[in-house]
Amino acid sequence: MDRDGTGDRGAAVPGSRAARLMHMGGIAAGIAGGVVAGGLRQMAQGRRPDLHGLVLTPANARQLAEGLSHMRGAALKLGQMLSMDTGTVLPPELTAILARLRDDARPMPPKQLQRVLEAEWGRGWRTRFRQFDVRPFAAASIGQVHRAELPDGQVLAIKVQYPGVRASIDSDVDNIATLLRLPGLLPRGLDLAPLLTAAKAQLHDEADYTAEAAHLRRFGAWLAGDDAFVLPAVHDALCTGQVLAMTHVPSAPIEALEQAPQDLRDRAATRLIDLVLRELFDLGAMQTDPNLANYRVRPDTGRLVLLDFGAVRAIDPDTAAAFRALLDAGLAGDRDRTAQAMLRIGYFGAATAPAHRDLILRMFDTAMAPFRQPQPFDFAQSDLPDRLRAMGLAIGTDRDLLHVPPADTLFLHRKIGGMYLLAARLRARVDLAALVGRHRGNAAPAH
Repeated sequence: MDRDGTGDRGAAVPGSRAARLMHMGGIAAGIAGGVVAGGLRQMAQGRRPDLHGLVLTPANARQLAEGLSHMRGAALKLGQMLSMDTGTVLPPELTAILARLRDDARPMPPKQLQRVLEAEWGRGWRTRFRQFDVRPFAAASIGQVHRAELPDGQVLAIKVQYPGVRASIDSDVDNIATLLRLPGLLPRGLDLAPLLTAAKAQLHDEADYTAEAAHLRRFGAWLAGDDAFVLPAVHDALCTGQVLAMTHVPSAPIEALEQAPQDLRDRAATRLIDLVLRELFDLGAMQTDPNLANYRVRPDTGRLVLLDFGAVRAIDPDTAAAFRALLDAGLAGDRDRTAQAMLRIGYFGAATAPAHRDLILRMFDTAMAPFRQPQPFDFAQSDLPDRLRAMGLAIGTDRDLLHVPPADTLFLHRKIGGMYLLAARLRARVDLAALVGRHRGNAAPAH
């Protein structure tokens, strides 16, 4: 989930396509008006208008972030997804604007919630529960979560999807694409179509709570014998395509470990990074949303609680093999093999200029350094994030670099980047060389 502790900022979700289109049109009109006004001011001052700077003003940033937050659904989720890129797709100013959306999701009002649950469960649905908390304890881009207690005393977490979200995915993404094509935001020849197509598919999957329930069962079965993790269990009797009912797992935010002893912080980060490698190389599927709220901890046992399996992507054996080849080449410091593997995966294309290809290769080589060192990598003390950020910005601000990596690669990087930030927040020390060594020879299962 994207947000805990929702406060009292409830706001009705625009449910119809027409209402959502009008709202998006209002955002675009507001931004365009700001651009015109700013351009006129610059011309009055004798300056040539800077279109790029006029679009990405603080006022336009607020208008875009607040407008998408109000819409929720695909509009908000796509903004969150794009904000997790590493500077290789969007300019840094736009990434910063969209980053505001990661922690900004408003719950729907109780009356709207009542209508949604009556549509899913029928009138009189409250008789199924001893207690149902109308105020959600978490709200996200696609739905919000409520605590409920059954007559037998079992406590559940009920995730309820916002109305109109599923039906508006394609139009919301298309409208966001129109905003991104405002002059000055992106390089003129940059083709975002493949990424947007993949985003639509991903969002349709995330809005299908029946599919999410299946993902939760599958990961629960995979990790059932692992004492490092605990997952909620699906409560089938209350699940629908727009309602996901699960057991409520008492836990604390993962940030609670920030004050824990070093060995506990190291163990938590090691387990989560190892899980990413298992997803990539062993399990054949990955939960690609690294939001902090999706990771919690049981204070009594130290087990990590994994939540939110809407953003699961399948990883086929060929993709796993390509990344294993890239990992082996990177560990060996073999530039030629690294370039071949990166071309195969799609980090750059055959037409990518040598200078751009060299920058991408150098960035990858820099990122591989912690995996080659014999001692544990200290996430708290390293300046590696700053160096990688600087290199990513150099790529993102190059208006001549028009290649966009495949969506699967960007989703994978989103997860890896999120794990890096989490490990840094925990000030963890992780033996990365040992971790990757366990997975280099494994083969991903067929599914």
